[in-house]
Amino acid sequence: MSGSGRWSASLLRWRDRLLTDPGFQRRSLRWPIARWIARRRMRALFDLLSGFVYSQVLLACVRLDLFERLSRSPKTAEELADELDLSRASLDRLLEAAVSLGLVEHRAGAAFGLGPLGAALLGNPAVAMMIEHHGALYTDLDDPVALLRGERQATELGRFWAYSRNAGHEMPLAANDTRAYSELMAASQAMIADQVLAAYPLKRHRCLLDVGGGAGAFAQAAMQQHPRLRACVFDLPSVAELARERFERAGLGTRGDALGGSFLHDELPAGHDLVSLVRVLHDHDDESVLEVLRAVRSAIAPDGVVLIAEPMLGTRGAEPVTAAYFGFYLMAMGQGRARTPETIEALLRRAGFGRVKQHRTSAPLLVRVLSARPVSS
Repeated sequence: MSGSGRWSASLLRWRDRLLTDPGFQRRSLRWPIARWIARRRMRALFDLLSGFVYSQVLLACVRLDLFERLSRSPKTAEELADELDLSRASLDRLLEAAVSLGLVEHRAGAAFGLGPLGAALLGNPAVAMMIEHHGALYTDLDDPVALLRGERQATELGRFWAYSRNAGHEMPLAANDTRAYSELMAASQAMIADQVLAAYPLKRHRCLLDVGGGAGAFAQAAMQQHPRLRACVFDLPSVAELARERFERAGLGTRGDALGGSFLHDELPAGHDLVSLVRVLHDHDDESVLEVLRAVRSAIAPDGVVLIAEPMLGTRGAEPVTAAYFGFYLMAMGQGRARTPETIEALLRRAGFGRVKQHRTSAPLLVRVLSARPVSS
């Protein structure tokens, strides 16, 4: 270790000893400059401790349809207690919690209205669906150490995303199960599609193949934004059927198609000059990702572009989302992991792609975009 490295290590050890000293913690609350830092850290630590409780306040608001009720007009606590069939004491407790979290706010005349976060949530129905869906995640995380040690043989998320765990083979799922996970993905896809299409305009492309495209939400958005574009979704047969239904309902049946198959085990349809993988790679391990990318390389047109869009590690300001949330969500699902852009680029190059570019999105917390081109063999 270099001299600077030893100095840095010693400094960090000193910092750790200082911060874990109860006496220092008490003194820091008396010093004006240190007090502000100590209070911020105390709040951050308590937020980590209380995060599950906050999530359950949010879930209660969603299940009681509180935000929709308040969006129609502000209401008093008495009115809400009657509508929600809650005692006044329970309703007051919920409202106090929701106000503290920015979900609800006080209005004139002792009424309550939407807070800034409640209004934002109401404008994104997919968020409410995810809040309900997280019940499965919380069940799987009731013993995180057992999950980390691989002692959980089956998980709720593993059952919900059964097609992904089975490495792309068609699963004997009921139609309702297929529709459930497809609808969840499609509901959140609108905002993702807006981000991707703004970051990488498709004007020059003729034909899109959306691999793992689910019920066709991204392909539909792409065709509606670019009237000359044709698109095909490639996903499991039961899911591809939902995409075909979507295109017909949207009047896109002449330009949109969907083919059933496994992108890990079947050949992809050839000749498309744009292939998209939207929130697909992070569901799989590195070897499976290589298989997908090599399949894309075999099928893509010589002048084609592969487009990868998903949340990525190392995104400034989104570190807890990608590392903590997606890390443990994917672990509970049973496979996959978030990756840095550099890791994805290395996998692309191993699969026969080059000229990798990053495309800026306005909401990198939700999705980042990479493009690459096939390298001539």
